[in-house]
Amino acid sequence: MYTLHYAPDNASLIVRLVLDGAGIPYRTALVDRAIRQQDSIAYRALNPTGLIPTLETPQGPIAETGAILLWLADAHRLGPAPGDPDRPVFLQWLFFLSNTAHADLRQIFYPHQYVPADARAAHAEIMASRMLRHFGLLDTAAARHPRLFAAGKPLGVYTAILTRWSALYPMDGPRWFRLSEFPALADLAQAQEARVETPVVARAEGLGPYPFTRPEHPNPPEGSVL
Repeated sequence: MYTLHYAPDNASLIVRLVLDGAGIPYRTALVDRAIRQQDSIAYRALNPTGLIPTLETPQGPIAETGAILLWLADAHRLGPAPGDPDRPVFLQWLFFLSNTAHADLRQIFYPHQYVPADARAAHAEIMASRMLRHFGLLDTAAARHPRLFAAGKPLGVYTAILTRWSALYPMDGPRWFRLSEFPALADLAQAQEARVETPVVARAEGLGPYPFTRPEHPNPPEGSVL
């Protein structure tokens, strides 16, 4: 059985929904960010970067959201296998989500890690503009490849969660993302919300009754989002 090291409404949520959606057995282990547990010796032994998530597997721990999803997709047939005609498209968008869209979104969430205080407003505007272009590309891709971007599948879950976070964060900044402007992504959000695993995970992480179509700031029963 796998162990998913998680914090509520963190990137571990992507992996959790994929695991639940595929019916793959796993247990969770809370990484309490309120006490900086991600910097503990024990957690750093599993994941030297101290980032969340980490998935412990019988073959050893895996870090990095994109790497975890690719490993699960290959191990459990959740995406096109090597040799499948859809494999290049799957890899392209998985790496785009992980390396480009998610990485850019982090700069909006944590501007203090990237720019000095007097540059944050301009930086946020630039990054929001970049993210809107990314979502335009994802909207087109989801419409063109609905099977790859299906709810419950790695690309679909990853994309839906990025839309959730974009609607919520930064908490003290201007609202720059509207799901209604991206019809294919809005359909994906509704489909993900309608899946049986979504309310189960939403209750476990305090995400509210409409975590994708009407997202609200989490109120988790355990752990801390930040």
